[in-house]
Amino acid sequence: MRQSSYDGSASLYLIPTPIGNLDDITVRALKVLEMVDFILCEDTRESSKLLNHFNIKKRLVSCHEYNEDKIKEYIVSELKNGKNIGLITDQGSPIVSDPGYVVSKAVIDNHFNVIALPGATAFVPALTSSGLSPSPFLFYGFLQTKESKIKKELISLSKLPYTLIFYEAPHRIEKTLMYMLEVFGNRNISIHREISKLHEEICRGTIQELIPIVPELKGEFVVVVDGNHEDIDYSSMSILEHINLYLDDGMSEKDAIKTVAKERGVAKSIIYKEYHENKK
Repeated sequence: MRQSSYDGSASLYLIPTPIGNLDDITVRALKVLEMVDFILCEDTRESSKLLNHFNIKKRLVSCHEYNEDKIKEYIVSELKNGKNIGLITDQGSPIVSDPGYVVSKAVIDNHFNVIALPGATAFVPALTSSGLSPSPFLFYGFLQTKESKIKKELISLSKLPYTLIFYEAPHRIEKTLMYMLEVFGNRNISIHREISKLHEEICRGTIQELIPIVPELKGEFVVVVDGNHEDIDYSSMSILEHINLYLDDGMSEKDAIKTVAKERGVAKSIIYKEYHENKK
């Protein structure tokens, strides 16, 4: 399905909101908030503060992770009636570690436009000010809450050469760094708190160096972790095991075979044949 942002059809607009400093809102975001017929929001109280600051008067409809399934049909019906709808979360870009996916997927499945505006999000300024390699990077968001699941997630990420970006809550940050030290080793990291707010702060160093200082830090955190730059001895694993290493990390079979061929210095056709002969 082809979609144009300017075709005049009723649309759902995903509108980023400031993560701290209200001046970070874009001119386009304000225009769209003024234009839409009503606004879906994570918390009506928080969103009212934002809209009042910019003197925008719109009907607010609660839309959060606990009611998205219930409200999605209402949203689709309003789009069928020609209504333009905005969707905002408390801070940052909708869907990025925030609600909005369920509703936007229902809108897309019913062949209406979903238009995402560029704007505020926490992980980009954290990455660019971290002092760590900006490319390639992997944004992971929040880890699981249970210890066993956290460790499993970190193990799955431990071999990746990419800079890794996580969101973390203040009551979990110390334990999360301890798990990272155990699984990743003592890598270079940066911890960013209260991005764009009055008490914004960046702490850079190794995991061991920063663990002692995190108990005194308050606020919401973005943790940027250096990737795995150690040379891996692939000769110790079979081609099947090597490919599965990347498949388990979410890579497609085609890309995994291409990567393994490059890392082993072997033709892709040979890796492809070996893999398909042994994967069963």
